[in-house]
Amino acid sequence: MRRAVCPGSFDPITNGHLDIIARASKLYDVVHVAVMINQSKKGLFEIEERIEMIRQVTADFGNVEVESFHGLLVDFCKQRDIPAIVKGLRAVSDFDYELQMAQMNNGLSGVETLFVPTNPTYSFLSSSLVKEVAAWGGDVAHLLPPLVHEALVERLSKK
Repeated sequence: MRRAVCPGSFDPITNGHLDIIARASKLYDVVHVAVMINQSKKGLFEIEERIEMIRQVTADFGNVEVESFHGLLVDFCKQRDIPAIVKGLRAVSDFDYELQMAQMNNGLSGVETLFVPTNPTYSFLSSSLVKEVAAWGGDVAHLLPPLVHEALVERLSKK
């Protein structure tokens, strides 16, 4: 069984993230979406909320499993016998950072990293940018799955 992981914070998941997960789901039998727990950062959405949103928006793929993790991604991979990490690249600046991570991960565990070029439609997109624009009243509906957009608008209205 061919397995891969798509890691990230997904706070919240964007159409750019979803595009990479969808493309990975066509290449692998099982795609694990690993939602990073970073104790030093307070996200807009709780980990459980992110996991549930991702489960809902990836349900039609049929081969995506979503769970949280903390610590080293290579440990997550070893525990689940996952030989590959799939990462989307938006720009050359992403590559500089991600190449170092890929080399470190491979050196630590032999896990390979596959880089997928982002769809040009989403090349500028990040969760942080979406949250900032939405917080200032900008329309980000076209950048998020509808249920995620609803959750974002609701959450920001409470702040």
